[in-house]
Amino acid sequence: MPIQDSAPSGVDTTQMSHARAYDYVLGGKDNFAVDREAAKQVIALAPDLPALGRAQRRFLLRVTQMCADLGIKQFLDVGAGIPTAPNVHETARAITPDARVVYVDSDPIVFVHNRALLATDENVVSIQADVRRPDELLDDPQVQQLINFDEPVLLLFIGLFHLVTDAEDPAALIARFRERLAPGSYVCISQFCVDGSDPAAKAKLEEISVNSPAPMTFRRREEIERFFEGFELLSPGVVDVQEWWPDETAPPTMLKVAAGVARKR
Repeated sequence: MPIQDSAPSGVDTTQMSHARAYDYVLGGKDNFAVDREAAKQVIALAPDLPALGRAQRRFLLRVTQMCADLGIKQFLDVGAGIPTAPNVHETARAITPDARVVYVDSDPIVFVHNRALLATDENVVSIQADVRRPDELLDDPQVQQLINFDEPVLLLFIGLFHLVTDAEDPAALIARFRERLAPGSYVCISQFCVDGSDPAAKAKLEEISVNSPAPMTFRRREEIERFFEGFELLSPGVVDVQEWWPDETAPPTMLKVAAGVARKR
């Protein structure tokens, strides 16, 4: 049932959620009027925002496929949002049938939706946790049950750290996750980037997020590159998300998302 038909008790349906607005951008139905209105304001200035969302989604799934091909069997998707089919566990299991996946999001509606969606699969779970409290997230009993941190993991932070402010120190948060990962693990990060983004569309996205639970923080590419400290960054480095497995038919977008993949030695 689409979540606009029902909301968990205590959830403010008049406050925009980035996860639900992103669901709308991708063509989903799990969003409220406030989410759709926020997304439409940005799309009015950057009509190709849905194309950018699809490019980021394509990046996520191709990195998942790449790591499954390399033998990774564990996937931790932090800031997962509402999984749009095909999703991480379906993509991984097409290659590795016994893959284990944990979806993590701080949005209570996303958690309720994902838990219901995944209820029949004991090796795929959804938890409500916040990247700003990494030890609490990593020590969650369901994470500990499914993820063995003595073995390689793919750690996904897709479209997440532009929702974490500089004061919250995303580089330090990522370092805390890195400390818990086994050698041979991979980390995948994407976030909105200042370099090349249309100023008016960037300003609108920042404006509509001011009163949300997580105001938007665009960063320069060199700042995002520092998030990979302690990892071995894979070629082509931190680049526009469309430059990973480029689609020659896709024109550049007005807003930019920078993305990179790295391996822990």
